[in-house]
Amino acid sequence: MSPPDANLKKQERRHIGPLIGMAVVVIFGIGIIVYWMGEEVATAPEDEGTAVEAPAADNGASRDVDPAPAE
Repeated sequence: MSPPDANLKKQERRHIGPLIGMAVVVIFGIGIIVYWMGEEVATAPEDEGTAVEAPAADNGASRDVDPAPAE
């Protein structure tokens, strides 16, 4: 319920400052996020290729198991 003597013009005038302040803070926050993301992209290490190298064949040479005796 609202009071019977509500003056909407006076309330609009009183609330305009805080509303503008909140809008400025939101715009500043979005600007900081965009700047941060831009810096992350600019300072990211360059990718020299997308191919993944396969490990070399081992053939059991590096294992601690004795090889089978030769006949």
